[in-house]
Order: sequence, then C-alpha cells, then structure tokens
Amino acid sequence: MTGPSAPVAPYLAVGLSTYVHGIGAREHIARNLDTIEEAFHAAVSIVGINLPVKLVALCEGALTGFTDEIFDLPHVRSARDLFIDIPGPETERIAELARMYETYVIVQCKARWPEVIEDRFFNVMVVISPSGEIVHRAAKNHVWCREHSCTPHDVYDRWVELFGDGIDAFYPVLRTPDIGNIGTICCSDGEYPEAVRALALNGAEVVYRPSEAVPMTTSGPDDGGTWLLQNRAHAHFNSLYMLCPNTGPVYSSPAAEHAVDIAGGNGHIVDYNGHVVARASSGANAIITAPVDIEALRQFRMMNLNSNWLKDVRTELFRTMYDRPIHPANLWLEDEPGRHAEVDEIYRANIARLVESGTWTEPSVRFPGARHHPTPADGDLDAIASDWT
Repeated sequence: MTGPSAPVAPYLAVGLSTYVHGIGAREHIARNLDTIEEAFHAAVSIVGINLPVKLVALCEGALTGFTDEIFDLPHVRSARDLFIDIPGPETERIAELARMYETYVIVQCKARWPEVIEDRFFNVMVVISPSGEIVHRAAKNHVWCREHSCTPHDVYDRWVELFGDGIDAFYPVLRTPDIGNIGTICCSDGEYPEAVRALALNGAEVVYRPSEAVPMTTSGPDDGGTWLLQNRAHAHFNSLYMLCPNTGPVYSSPAAEHAVDIAGGNGHIVDYNGHVVARASSGANAIITAPVDIEALRQFRMMNLNSNWLKDVRTELFRTMYDRPIHPANLWLEDEPGRHAEVDEIYRANIARLVESGTWTEPSVRFPGARHHPTPADGDLDAIASDWT
C-alpha cells in the first residue's frame, strides 16, 4: 500500500471466552458450537448499540478443546478422528453468524491441512468475512511442550516449497478496507517478541492472540499476569491493537462433570499505546469489547517521532542473531509427532544446545527438571472414548 487509504470508521471488536468441552469424536464439536452461537448472539445484542460490531474473536479451544493434550493422544489418530477440515461444516456454522451480523469472525481451531501434509493437524487461525468467506488462514508457529499440534517449522521444507520462506509465509496479514490489517497468532506464539514484530513489519494493525493458562495468567501483581504484560508490550513496541480473549473453563472430556478454569479469565484488549481498554475478570462465557480506531492508529504512526518504535529499528544490527539454530526444523516431516515424554527430550536437548553454545551458564548443581506424569488413560483413545458415549 503506497498511497493514502480510504478512511476506516471506528468499530467495536469483541472477544468471546466460552466454556469448552473436550471432544472424543468430531461430532462432539457441535456442543461447543452451540455454546459459541449463544454467546455470539448475546454479545452482539448487548454491545452493538454503542458502535457497530465489525470483528468478533473466539478463544483458543472454543471448537475443539484440548483432549489431545490432556490425554497425550497419538497425533495421527487425533488428526483422522478428532479435528476438522477448513472449510467444513464447523466453519460454515460460524460463517452463518458472520453473514447474519455482517461482521468478521476470527476462529482458532485444530485442523487438518492436507495440501501441506497428510495425517497431521495444525493449530490454525481463520478469519471469516462478513460474506461468510474464509479470507485468511495461518498456523501457530510455536507450541508449548504439551501441545501435539504440527507447526510450519516442523515440516519446514514442505512449507517453504508451498509458500516460500519470507516472513509472510509464516506470519501473513489480512488487509481489509473496513477493519484495517489483521494479524493472527495463538497462545505460545506470543511468548516470543519476534512473532508480533513479524506481523507488524507485514503491516498488522490489529493482532489476535488467544489465550493463555495458569500460572502465566495469575503471576505477578496485576490481573492477567505475564500474559497481559506480554500483550501490553507487544502493543506498545509495535504500535498496534492486541485482541486477546482467554479460554473459558474446560471440561477435559465430554463425560466430565465439572469444568476446570485452567486459564483464569482476564481476557483483554490493548490499544496501540499499550493501554488496557477492556478486560473481563471471568472467563466463563465472558465478553470483552472495546472501540478500535484504525484512523487514529494510522495518524499516530505517521505523526509521532518518539513512541512509534518500529520506525527506528536498526535492522542491520540483528541480521545474524538467528543464524544459529536452537529448535530443530523438520521434526515431523517424515515421523509422526511425538508424545509428551519423547518431546520433553527434544526440549532438554535445546537447553543443552544453549549451554554448549555459551548462551546459558549451567548452575552449580543440576537437579531433575519438569517431566510428564502419565495417567492410566494416556494415549489410549479407544479406552477414553468408551466413557464418552
């Protein structure tokens, strides 16, 4: 975009934190969609009398839950039996809401991407337009050690073959005429400053980043913990909005009687100065909403000579910083993604690599670290699913 853009009217962005039910089969996603639909209707009806609602964002896990992570399920079986296709009937139900309310909707879900690789699932962010079309799709690039999702880096050679190796291949930005430029990351992606900086360099003005769990959301003196701290920093360093609904209470399986609030609420929206402009203390079918003023953001970026930091980055200084690999690429290009105990050893090797390179200094005494504690149900989808019928 080299010339002036058409003005963008202020609008309301909405984040929804909904109860999440674990799934034991793809058909169980319908229960979560029912919850989403009810919350969607309520949210737009309540807040739409202030400004037009032009963007609604769902929390992580809202569709497909976290069953594969909780029970250490095998990746290929989960890809085949649990997760969705894009487009598919699940995204079409949400597209109906987008058309009804003439709003963009951002969805996170675990989904297959067979054009990239068979028998894998990715943690995917999708934007659905007011006409019900899928206009953006991106994959989560960093996962925590208990998440089985495949990432672009895990099949790096194949991803580059299809999409190239530019930043936009891994951090694409949706440019729209009516709500600005939208970037999407998810949860662990936001633990790395580079992720939002990449989106900012690609033009992002609003970044969607659901969700985070305890202890990150409950640590420190401020509500929202280090998750909120990170998102305020992302917004401030890159002069953009952060839209961050958190996961609601989670039922570990369809048969679970009680939900566990694994995330601790505190969904929020942060403006381009790093100010929190919306926050909900609860995550139980909660709504966050705030005005987004794209024109004001663009004026801030053009007129300010001080705190729009991106304009000052001395890029030459950082070019070689990442020449040395830390986490190995192409881990799951040929092999099925590993289970918790196996993946723990990959992360321990990364730690050893940082010590060997001189980046980290070993402590005087090495103690056993964190590890996976298996349960009798771990890894056995058939045994678990028998309790879900």
